[in-house]
Amino acid sequence: MSNLKIKPLGDRVLIEPMDQEKEKTKSGIYLPETASKERPERGRVVAVGPGKMLDSGKLSPMNVKEGDTVLFTKYGPNEIKVEEKEYLIAREEDILAILE
Repeated sequence: MSNLKIKPLGDRVLIEPMDQEKEKTKSGIYLPETASKERPERGRVVAVGPGKMLDSGKLSPMNVKEGDTVLFTKYGPNEIKVEEKEYLIAREEDILAILE
């Protein structure tokens, strides 16, 4: 996504949410995405900030990098819209794991 003109600050991470698996009822009906009240918890890292500034004045490097698939807290990230596309901005501490 080199044409995206967003650079997160500090320890923030720009995430492209991944579609959740569609929910299927017992009768075999797939519920649309709009029926789900839950926010996504998985996404692909699009951009990362330089890291967190420590009290000592040193910069703590980021543990995630562009292209990582991550799990994050459900309500930690902020939703933003850029060029008609939805993204999330989260602090690194809101990211729970990197999926391999």
